[in-house]
Amino acid sequence: MQINPHLFLIPRPPCQIVWDYKNHKQFELNLEYSTRLSELIENPKNFNAINTIDIHLLSAGILTNSTVENIEWGWDDLSKIFHIGTKNIPCDHVAQDINEWSRQYLDHCTAVLDTPAPQDRLSEFVARELIFLPKPSCLPEASLTNVLINRKTCRTFTGEAISLEAVSTLLYLSLGYLHERTNDIDESVAEGLQARRSSPSGGGLNACEGFLQVQHVAGLKPGIYAYHPTEHALSFVNPLPFEPLGHLLCGQHFINNLPVGLFITSRFDKLWWKYEHSRAYRMAYVEAGHISQTFQLVATSLGLNTWLTGALTDDQVEALLGLVDSPEQPLFFVGCGKSDGQVMCEEIKLLLSGWEQK
Repeated sequence: MQINPHLFLIPRPPCQIVWDYKNHKQFELNLEYSTRLSELIENPKNFNAINTIDIHLLSAGILTNSTVENIEWGWDDLSKIFHIGTKNIPCDHVAQDINEWSRQYLDHCTAVLDTPAPQDRLSEFVARELIFLPKPSCLPEASLTNVLINRKTCRTFTGEAISLEAVSTLLYLSLGYLHERTNDIDESVAEGLQARRSSPSGGGLNACEGFLQVQHVAGLKPGIYAYHPTEHALSFVNPLPFEPLGHLLCGQHFINNLPVGLFITSRFDKLWWKYEHSRAYRMAYVEAGHISQTFQLVATSLGLNTWLTGALTDDQVEALLGLVDSPEQPLFFVGCGKSDGQVMCEEIKLLLSGWEQK
């Protein structure tokens, strides 16, 4: 018998809270149960199969018969709790098609809107005088200004194939090591950390990587590909799964015909190598956000529309990318393709129109 390794305890008088952060379960223990758990933590071999409390702790998953594998994390337990505890969004039922997802999503939105909205930010409360900025100047077409204005999140795509040249441009400007900056290197930069991307990276580590999800790209067979920034090349990792893309993205089936997408991952081992504290874990998401925005701006400049999400079915994505129990983990997904520019999928529009008629 062993103690579930994915627990942490919170004193909350008059009880002790035990949270199984991997399985998203929380338990309140009274003094009797807390005392017995402490005894078993000291020596799990004292488990008694006829002790009612021991049986309850086992059935709750606080105790386990399974062999506990100690996976090296590299940081402190706080970051491990945060990462594992925020994986796999708890869901009683994953939508099996776009219509079911649309109804679930609208029901969720309705429930949220029925609750009080958050208060204004503190900075808005304390502001004494607003300084209004001048209107931005109109720059020539294809300027950064117009790209920023034209970028939008779309949820309807035609499925039309994207050229390999466009994919190459997207990857090079988002995740590639820019040859144009070879001579723009500070002499103080350590060897091995001189590669430069278009987006900033914590400590110059370039901890983020990318896996291309290809459905319709001219010149590439469908599948999952790893991107190699040093060589600006792809390597085949896995064929596409039998299930549609929406199953990997928590039931968002409106995106099933997206021609190409990018799973942005983070090399945690690179980060904890330089920053041995849990705050550095935040930088993984910050860097992924930078790269996601760069990808979207490049796609927009190429005449493509974009879509992005942080709702991943983590275990399935990790398996597909070959990253199970790896220090490299998927954090985000961004994709692009030809679109009619619709922000809402047709199924949600139909549901909304039905509600309006009622």
